[in-house]
Amino acid sequence: MNNMNQMMKQVKKMQEQMLKAQEELGTKTIEGSAGGGVVTVQVNGHKKVLSINIKPEAVDPEDVEMLQDLVLTAVNDALGKADELANSDMGKFTGGLKIPGLF
Repeated sequence: MNNMNQMMKQVKKMQEQMLKAQEELGTKTIEGSAGGGVVTVQVNGHKKVLSINIKPEAVDPEDVEMLQDLVLTAVNDALGKADELANSDMGKFTGGLKIPGLF
């Protein structure tokens, strides 16, 4: 019974550490870019877009599709980096296992 109590304490401590790590992800910012930096997107570790910056030289009224592609690429770059950050931060607790709904 003592071993079970000790194990439950360890599980609870690990859960608390995981929750804290998940909360900290929300405070971290990641930047993605496209077109050599003419379009940049910042997201947090929870994959919430915080800002989009478009330099004037990226705006060509004759080629709106290019700008749309640059924004899309920058957003996907930032979200991919956010996934990498989450996997890195949370992987400490899961041993590399992908637990659905955790991150």
